[in-house]
Amino acid sequence: MVRVSTTPRRVAAAFVVVTALLVSGCAGAGQRPGPSPSAAPPTETAPPSPAPPADPATRAAALVVELADEDLVGQVLMPYAYGDQATKVSAGSVAGNQALSAVDTPAQMIEKYRLGGLILVGFSADDPTQGNQETTNVDNPEQVRKLTTGLRTAAGKLPAGAAPFLIGTDQEHGVVTRITDGVTMLPSALGAGAANDPALTEAAWHAAGTELAAMGVNVDFAPVADVLVTRSTVIGSRSFGSDPYRVANQVGGAVRGLQTAGVAATLKHFPGHGHSAVDSHKDLPVLDQSRGELAAEAWPPFTAGIEAGALAVMSAHLDVRSVDPGIAATFSYKLLTEVLRGELGFQGVVITDGMNMPPARRFEPGEAAVRALKAGNDLILMPPNVGQAYDGLLAALREGTLPRSRLVEAATRVLTMKFTLADRPTPELSTLSSKAHRAAAGALAAGAVTVLRGSCDASGVRGPVTVTSSDSRAHTRAALTEALTSAGMKVVPSGGTVVHLVGYGDGAGALRADAAVTVAMDTPYVLARASSPTLLATYSTSRASMAALAEVLAGKARPQGRSPVKVTGLPATTCSG
Repeated sequence: MVRVSTTPRRVAAAFVVVTALLVSGCAGAGQRPGPSPSAAPPTETAPPSPAPPADPATRAAALVVELADEDLVGQVLMPYAYGDQATKVSAGSVAGNQALSAVDTPAQMIEKYRLGGLILVGFSADDPTQGNQETTNVDNPEQVRKLTTGLRTAAGKLPAGAAPFLIGTDQEHGVVTRITDGVTMLPSALGAGAANDPALTEAAWHAAGTELAAMGVNVDFAPVADVLVTRSTVIGSRSFGSDPYRVANQVGGAVRGLQTAGVAATLKHFPGHGHSAVDSHKDLPVLDQSRGELAAEAWPPFTAGIEAGALAVMSAHLDVRSVDPGIAATFSYKLLTEVLRGELGFQGVVITDGMNMPPARRFEPGEAAVRALKAGNDLILMPPNVGQAYDGLLAALREGTLPRSRLVEAATRVLTMKFTLADRPTPELSTLSSKAHRAAAGALAAGAVTVLRGSCDASGVRGPVTVTSSDSRAHTRAALTEALTSAGMKVVPSGGTVVHLVGYGDGAGALRADAAVTVAMDTPYVLARASSPTLLATYSTSRASMAALAEVLAGKARPQGRSPVKVTGLPATTCSG
């Protein structure tokens, strides 16, 4: 496998050369450099040997000097669009696109604003981020592949079309997962943290990345590098755990897995959303930790991801009082340029979190885009109005309030990432949910199952089993019932040994006093209130997690996981060795 990574020194050198060319006026804005009038006429020579392919930074530098102002601005925008096809959408999607960008279709949006990329959005159950998801672009893998092909066809006609169009999505696995049907679903990040085996994580995320690539998605807004030091419901099981160094190992594995599959990994949410329980989809969270505490507790996973070659980092709408008080990190030069780039050494693409979230909407879309770019972001994600963001950037560039060198640097970084992802074959859709991919997900899920109370062989389960949960979890109950049956256990509607499932959003009121086994399928904190003699955690509702749970309940597998977060009154595991 070939690792996709950046070349920081070459990238930095490319920025210096390109910026010097554009700022010095070697080529006027939007003009292509022509031959020197004093150049000597060509002489006949032997045909040169074919040059080796240029590295991504060199290709980016060569292209950026060819681009007009309008193209440079478009390259740093990554909005969403309405519709499940590129050129043909419903009347409702036309209305949505008109309000968002004054065009009818995603393809027209790409053409009008010369976009560098688009994010695909969609809903999933128990999704803590769904408040800022105004549309859905995903239905099934075949539809996604058709959509992404259409988007790339539209982008290929642009002056920057030689660089692959960026198509991203939030495929974290767990509660934030945009494409769920027909793909291999991994256990949540917290489940991977419980397994604590970076090799298993890397293999599973490589499988997931291969499936994204097969559908035409080349940027995953994952993994979450936040350390879960608070009982945050917005981060929760999206994090690998509460220990920064165990999280760091997992983040490195996920990055390598995705990028060896040709999909850019995005570390999020810098400088660390796990250090606040406030939801930035609703308000601006405040981080009161000292700079030293953040450096020791929040930033090691970001450093590990950077060292693993992560191509992107997502900035967060967080007010870090010890570094730049009162300023969201999204708009903080101190955090993004001085800390992330200067101290942590990141040379790749910095992407904003959704600019349609309330902390970013304190400014008009154009002003917000300019502020974000000047702070050190390179890609503006999900502006609430594409036209206003585009016009604001272009006006600021021409007025001189947005330095040309900053825009050129950002566009060059984006193009470098694009060329880093270029020239890779697209896997066939038949690779989705393949036996090998299911095995990789299954191994990670098996390593995650944790017993926090009871014997290690789950001996409390005897005779027929009755699976219960809250009414909203019929699909998960059915998946566990099927897995238990396959494992040789009899499942009855009532009267059996009660195995009770609790998941995202469930509190003490969702517990059953008569349950012989209570299973936490998200963060395990609620188990502190459970009275069952056996307490298990899968941290996930995926089919792989339910299959692994069934093997434990049937006595065919030993739970190997350790809780990656502390649960009051309970050990990390009752299993030894």
